[in-house]
Amino acid sequence: MNTELSSLARRARIYAALGDPARLTIVDALALGDASPGEIAQVLDMPTNLVAHHVKVLSEAGLVMRGRSEGDRRRTYLRLRPAALAALTPPPLPGVERVVFVCTHNSARSQLAAALWKRRTRGAVASAGMKPAARVHPRAVSVAHRHDLDLGPAKTAHVRDVVRDDDLVIAVCDNAHEDLTGPVRPRLHWSVPDPVRVDTDGAFEAAFADLADRVDRLALAVTSGGTR
Repeated sequence: MNTELSSLARRARIYAALGDPARLTIVDALALGDASPGEIAQVLDMPTNLVAHHVKVLSEAGLVMRGRSEGDRRRTYLRLRPAALAALTPPPLPGVERVVFVCTHNSARSQLAAALWKRRTRGAVASAGMKPAARVHPRAVSVAHRHDLDLGPAKTAHVRDVVRDDDLVIAVCDNAHEDLTGPVRPRLHWSVPDPVRVDTDGAFEAAFADLADRVDRLALAVTSGGTR
């Protein structure tokens, strides 16, 4: 717990340091290359004493470090610490062996999410529904095909036949999040609108884009946990 609080406090300091437009501009300026405080002052059209204040705040937050020039030893250059920015990402999810995406009918969102997860991570994944439909929705198959996404056998399944105790269960619809209880209670909830209700290609494309973005973000957290 102390480690978690320390990490939160560090992240809070970084966010606070970045909360000023001038300091965020300095970080942007250092993202691709180093610069002296004088050069930063020119970029910001700001007095050097004010730049020095902002650099001090950024340095105390661990975002920026100074280095002496190997040429003119009187000069110093500022360098961004990328690892400090990486600390702003959510904490990793350790111990994830398999991810199971759950929705109501297991005919669209959960199927697409599972296929996206498999393509993105090559990790163990499954999908299930509370009231499985007879088949995967044709528009889900079509949107997967348009994005070169492999849905595999594309069969539906019930939650009770799929979910195991050690799975990371993710509800990709509100009904699953609200109605599932007990041992299969979802650990994460993605409130993705049901494309079947609208039943247009545009609705399925929107659901696909939403899921793809969420899968990419989750993959960073799970991968950083060292489970694969």
